[in-house]
Amino acid sequence: MRGRFHLAIGASPVQEDWSAWLPPAKSNVFEHHTGHLEVAYNIFSVALDESLGLSRNGKVDQALQAVAVIPSLCARLALPLEALLHTLGQHARHFGTVPKSAPMNASNFRGPREQYSARMSELLSRVLFTERSQFLHKIDALADMVIRIRKHVAEAAFDLASGASLGDPADWQSLDDAHFDLNTCFRESAVLLKSFLLVLPESQIIPFQNSVANYLRESSAQSALLSHHRRMVPIEGE
Repeated sequence: MRGRFHLAIGASPVQEDWSAWLPPAKSNVFEHHTGHLEVAYNIFSVALDESLGLSRNGKVDQALQAVAVIPSLCARLALPLEALLHTLGQHARHFGTVPKSAPMNASNFRGPREQYSARMSELLSRVLFTERSQFLHKIDALADMVIRIRKHVAEAAFDLASGASLGDPADWQSLDDAHFDLNTCFRESAVLLKSFLLVLPESQIIPFQNSVANYLRESSAQSALLSHHRRMVPIEGE
């Protein structure tokens, strides 16, 4: 996979995990998740680049039309990523399956809240002595980031598309920063998934996959309902 995986691998044991061989069943799981996420990321990235390019070139109306689809494309990446992170954390808590993990690096993020979360991850990695506590904290931090970024993208894009922000350049920049940080979360999660699969018993592969699918189905339904309410135009007298 192309991208910035090297940014997420900061410790030698994690580097060893990333280079390790996965048996076919586990390799298929890894390729399934990372492959779908990569496709979703590329579509989101291309669409956002087009919107940003139109804005920079002064084609404001076209840019605002293009940005209207950004929340749904962002969700196509963020929701499966949320499902994966949630299931990784739940599985580790329930079954005790805990892989190695490395602290996040704040320089790999642009958003101030994401940088703060990464700094806290690095700080806590020095005081959380067990691999389990370090892994769970990182999973929770990444999941919070992904949810926050998805919601921010939806709000900023809606404000731009509706004209509420008057095309504020800061809103466009915040979308670009959110895209950058969501990509970092994706790369960090891929590294965690690889380490997780290395220690996951083969008998738990199918239950793990089912849990990811169930969570994604539920969260996607909730997201679709919220998006529908957001797009509804109030009718006078109702």
